Amino acid sequence: MSISDLYASGKHKQEIGHFASVVKVAMVDGIITDGEQKLLDRTAKRLNISESEYKEVLKNPDAFPINPPIGYDESIERLYRLTKMIFADDNIDKDQVLLMHKISTALSIPLDNIEKVCDEAIHLVMNDNDLDTFTEAIKKVNAV
Repeated sequence: MSISDLYASGKHKQEIGHFASVVKVAMVDGIITDGEQKLLDRTAKRLNISESEYKEVLKNPDAFPINPPIGYDESIERLYRLTKMIFADDNIDKDQVLLMHKISTALSIPLDNIEKVCDEAIHLVMNDNDLDTFTEAIKKVNAV
């Protein structure tokens, strides 16, 4: 197996772990709405999640660990996707926000700044900002 194959394999495991995190946010209230389903489908496609992987993650998202991304921009992109999922059913659930805080820790957001970053992320998504604007704003709130 070549180095590039190992990287691809590890990268895909990261993506599956991230997809499982998004699924956890969607399922926190016990149901997946049509809006959440559409976002899950788009996310799975973007992350190259196969149909069998998709079904496996839906059955048991807790079986897939969060593998933190290597780069800061990738962490912010994952936070963006998680925040979008919170709003996918037009109902902000306190448990979803708490789960978002926990997942943010795994995304290497400093503990002392998680609430500030998550609040800003929610505000940005509520105002329908795109990923580029979201990334720029989060970097201002969480300068590294």
